[in-house]
Amino acid sequence: MVCESRIHREEPEVAELVVDNCRSGDGEVEGLTDEYTELEILSMVNVGLSSLSKLPSLPKLRKLEVSDNTISGGLDSLAEKCPNLSYLNLSGNKIKELSSIQALQNLKNLKSLDLYSCEVTALDDYRESVFELLPQLTYLDGYDQQDNEVPDSEADNGENPDQHQNHRNP
Repeated sequence: MVCESRIHREEPEVAELVVDNCRSGDGEVEGLTDEYTELEILSMVNVGLSSLSKLPSLPKLRKLEVSDNTISGGLDSLAEKCPNLSYLNLSGNKIKELSSIQALQNLKNLKSLDLYSCEVTALDDYRESVFELLPQLTYLDGYDQQDNEVPDSEADNGENPDQHQNHRNP
């Protein structure tokens, strides 16, 4: 399936883009460019990405779904290209070491990170280590530091959890 045919040509107006199950060529999704200036949500699940280094600059992006790819690192460009990212799903990728996610420290707005089914989750003290490495995180793999599940309203839209504080269960 060619992804470019699924990507609209009205780039500046698009706020959400889903290209799940399309094949990427050389780490790029055809047609995805930095002309998507209004893009807030991007889903590239199972597209064959091995890196995010070729991701275009998406300054308004809040939610990035890249699960079920072969990403093992190269996350250092995310802070520069997607400075407002608050939700990142890397589940089902090849993240093996904490050092691979260290670059996410520069994503100051990152509140939710999903590494489910990545090898890094088998490390001793995995959850404690990630919360220590990334103090800006509120949720890791769908749970906060006290093992409370992400409320549905936050899980669905990737919004800043602080906006919903008064709706949390005790």
